[in-house]
Amino acid sequence: MIIREYESADCGFLEELFCETVHAVNARDYTEEQLDAWAAGTVDLEKWDHSFRQHHTYVAVMDGQIAGFGDMDDTGYLDRLYVHKDFQHRGIATALCDKMEETVRALRFITHASITAKPFFEGRGYKAVKERQVERKGVLLTNYVMIKEKEEEKC
Repeated sequence: MIIREYESADCGFLEELFCETVHAVNARDYTEEQLDAWAAGTVDLEKWDHSFRQHHTYVAVMDGQIAGFGDMDDTGYLDRLYVHKDFQHRGIATALCDKMEETVRALRFITHASITAKPFFEGRGYKAVKERQVERKGVLLTNYVMIKEKEEEKC
């Protein structure tokens, strides 16, 4: 596996990966209506590209194919983390999170985790501090505000 920095040419592939992954992986925790509201395949690629370029965005490549991506801003907010449905449980999300958490100089990390992603983040030391209902296209989805305090660096 190779973890590399995001390039604007990746944006369309990441949008496709995002949509397919949400509909395949998150289907066990969300209804079809919720999945369609979350990932309708109508991402504004220009806005996504701008956001990715403003954040610390990394892409995981396996066997020559984009297998996942994640992005975190300078405050430690982990915005997106998605692993292709065909590359689940291979350490890709862990490698992406490790890279982002090593790169960003924040005192703590925060994310809004889906029901599906919550156990992954708990395993990384994130604590759920709030359950939320967020609205997407008039449909409510449950997610969790999760925080991980950064360990103090040892000499």
